Amino acid sequence: MKITAAVAREGQADFSFEAVDIDEPRADEILVKVVGVGLCHTDMVAKTGAIGGLPAVLGHEGSGIVDKVGVSVTKVKPGDRVAISFRSCGECVRCKEGQPAYCLTMPMLNYIGMRPDGTKALRGSGGEQLASNFFGQSSFATYCLTYERNVVKVPDDVPLELVGPLGCGVQTGAGGIMRSLACKPGSSLLILGGGAVGLSAVMGAVIQGCSTIIVLEPHEVRRKLAIELGATHVIDPATAPDLIAALRAILPHGVDYAFDTTGIPPLQQATMGCLAPHGTFGIVGISPPGTPVPGDMTTVMTFGHTIKGIIEGDSEPDVFIPQMMDLYKAGRFPFDRLIRTYPFSEINRAIAEQHHGDCVKVVLLMDA
Repeated sequence: MKITAAVAREGQADFSFEAVDIDEPRADEILVKVVGVGLCHTDMVAKTGAIGGLPAVLGHEGSGIVDKVGVSVTKVKPGDRVAISFRSCGECVRCKEGQPAYCLTMPMLNYIGMRPDGTKALRGSGGEQLASNFFGQSSFATYCLTYERNVVKVPDDVPLELVGPLGCGVQTGAGGIMRSLACKPGSSLLILGGGAVGLSAVMGAVIQGCSTIIVLEPHEVRRKLAIELGATHVIDPATAPDLIAALRAILPHGVDYAFDTTGIPPLQQATMGCLAPHGTFGIVGISPPGTPVPGDMTTVMTFGHTIKGIIEGDSEPDVFIPQMMDLYKAGRFPFDRLIRTYPFSEINRAIAEQHHGDCVKVVLLMDA
């Protein structure tokens, strides 16, 4: 079957739109007609070839309509509306504990650019194989192949084209606060970065009942949006370069929780000086390889600090994505306020504008 895909190629700054062949779904696979797909920082990291290799079809925040299913698929049927998240095996000890983000086969199922058996589902002109199966979907395309563990049904009263980011970026931010850190009512929280993950964390903190929600963010428009979504304080690093001093001017004893979405090592290190005794620092930002764990061992021991790595917000997609959609319908989780839509054909412009801070979260629409 011929589809259109945005292909990342070595030495090529932009994605190129190409006619690509996609396999028919195998017994355990689901063919989805993509309606919308979010643009995530992880896609930009993978675009360098650091994950799965190039040439590749990326994209891992897809949503769409089931077109075909393999003979062993029972969870969905053709015509179902679905959001697509990360893939997990469902059988290992972590999956059975309700922690699929830490599936023992997570790298193999999501990052290697092929099926676990070594085959690739996508081919370019002349039969050239393309890295595929990114997060079990590769949804920068008009159609993608995915799996039962990836998909979650979307109710008719939730906008299908917008829900893809619930599968990664939004669930990482909200889940980091609501599930992984499980911030207590009345607690205080520092969020580093006011992008889609950080602002999703703000919404999660409001739901959790945090009394003080502080966001560090350089872009004024994002600081304003953070306040509108429920942050109690914002810090501009340009006018308050000493994070510890700025934070302790608000909370002299420090914060109960901190949450890093930036991956910037100096910020991570400074954040350790912002924690209250027995404070917890959750990290989702992607740091450069070899970055040491922040903090000083004596200080960590003395004050009982916890440093916690978090993947996908510790989310169990079949549980947490429906919860976010229910909160959205109740008016308590307005994730759509983060989103600006672009036609799929304008993916390269969208990347540039998101990078420059002109928008918070891009969703690419296939039919726009």
